[in-house]
Amino acid sequence: MNKIGVLYHPMIEAAFIKAKQLQDFLVANGVSIWLCSAWEREKAKAQLNDTDLILSVGGDGTILRSAQAVVPEMIPITGINLGNLGFMTELSTDEALEKLPALLAGEGWIDERAMLEAELAATDQEPPRIFHALNDVVVARGAIARLVRIEASIDGQYLATYKADGVIVATATGSTGYSLAAGGPILYPQSKDSLLIPITPHLSSAYALVLPSKTMVQLRVMVTHEATLSIDGHINLPLSDGAMITVKHSPNTVRFLRIHPQNTFYRSLEEKLKGKQ
Repeated sequence: MNKIGVLYHPMIEAAFIKAKQLQDFLVANGVSIWLCSAWEREKAKAQLNDTDLILSVGGDGTILRSAQAVVPEMIPITGINLGNLGFMTELSTDEALEKLPALLAGEGWIDERAMLEAELAATDQEPPRIFHALNDVVVARGAIARLVRIEASIDGQYLATYKADGVIVATATGSTGYSLAAGGPILYPQSKDSLLIPITPHLSSAYALVLPSKTMVQLRVMVTHEATLSIDGHINLPLSDGAMITVKHSPNTVRFLRIHPQNTFYRSLEEKLKGKQ
């Protein structure tokens, strides 16, 4: 590898310290390196040319921002965990310098993850907007603590009108996040299926659906107050009555470069769900 980018969590001092340690190590090994806050997406995108690997230093939230910076490029990401759970991260902070030489030597394997594409329909004021999500697309209530009504259709056929705090459409990667907290199942991480899950529904359908990759979900918002569209938890837009969001399988994927054996997913999942680090 000739060029590596390091994206770090700017509000965690330990993340910046670790990023500098990685920089010193890589420079000493003749690798060109650039550092950037994972919160500065456009600045990071401007430095991607000829980059062979992204090291994401933080937690799962930092990886989600790193993925937004990388897509649609196919540059792999390796996560270094300074967070609490780290479902997507690969290395602990103590392992980072120990395992990095193996990654530089071409060891490891590629873990490719599906994404969702969400289109917010055009309005009189705005053209259509397209987003890509590694974890989830959430249509939910805004600041006012009142239920929203969301009409859901699958491949053009009406499914249900949810009276709920919101609706989650999640990838397999996102199935261990907000979706899990809302009662959804856990999908195998390389699955291309997606999940449709209502959030605390009131006197309406409460079941979660597992949907194949070719499925298109349409969500129409019916509110008297402002609702919210959230992409991976950090791209958030206000929604008004009648807003239409179409969610489908994205042509983009996120690639993780991993060094631990491929068969450790279920063991590590059990450890994380039990709160072990």
